[in-house]
Amino acid sequence: VQLQASGGGLVQPGGSLRLSCAASRSIFSGKTMSWYRQAPGKQRESVARITSGGSTWYADSVKGRFTISRDNAKNTLYLQMNVLKPEDTAVYYCYGWSGYEYWGQGTLVTVSS
Repeated sequence: VQLQASGGGLVQPGGSLRLSCAASRSIFSGKTMSWYRQAPGKQRESVARITSGGSTWYADSVKGRFTISRDNAKNTLYLQMNVLKPEDTAVYYCYGWSGYEYWGQGTLVTVSS
């Protein structure tokens, strides 16, 4: 499995989406996991991060609108995205590190009316 992201799609401004990332246990268990995004023509940026104990960090641009969470029993990472804006349009990637960087394949989120 390694990392497999899903849940992207087209949503209107103000709408919500939940992204999921299924992970291999070796990458997920006891590790900090992250979501990144890359908008067209821009560099990839960090969106949110969660430690194995549940401590979280958010980029200022998504704070209060996005929630990162994890299900340790299912080795799955989530990103609940609310009040989406056109500037949230990007390919979203899950990321983990276990002696090596692991990136999910990316899932496209398009926020447009």
